[in-house]
Amino acid sequence: MAILKTSRITLRPAVSHRRCRPFVRVNGEPGFHAFLARRLHARTDAWVSRKVLTWDREGLPSQFAIEIESEGTLLGYCGFFHQDVDGTSEIEIGYRLHPDYWNKGLATEAATAVRDHAFRDLKLSRVISLIHPENIASRRVAEKIGMTLEKHTTFRGLPANVFSRSREQWLKEHVA
Repeated sequence: MAILKTSRITLRPAVSHRRCRPFVRVNGEPGFHAFLARRLHARTDAWVSRKVLTWDREGLPSQFAIEIESEGTLLGYCGFFHQDVDGTSEIEIGYRLHPDYWNKGLATEAATAVRDHAFRDLKLSRVISLIHPENIASRRVAEKIGMTLEKHTTFRGLPANVFSRSREQWLKEHVA
């Protein structure tokens, strides 16, 4: 899997439990759970094994650890989740940052790099983001990376807005 770089951050593949272990710490932050299905801190390690490592072993797009290169500090993760939304298989761009890094544009920077990787390198036809209707910060990130509200749904028992972007839309902006 690729390593993605922006002006401030590096997104590295999560390829081992040692590399993924900081996700458990990041997921344990109280602010993370406001808009998520009640994912408990104790279940995060199983989530890492099931979602992050399995996808990487199978060669499917997965999550990237977000690091500030100058510090070598893990501040969160951003990447792909494979979801079933209303009976349709979708690839979601999801992101989580430690609260210390909120409101600095880093989630948008990471999500932009992952979106560009999805369309430029992986040639995905579309990506989505599932966002709780009250999660204004995540909605802003989705909109800043060019996603638009497609529909409202229920996902894992919670209300969710489905934001989407197609490769065709992306190409119109990135190929001159």
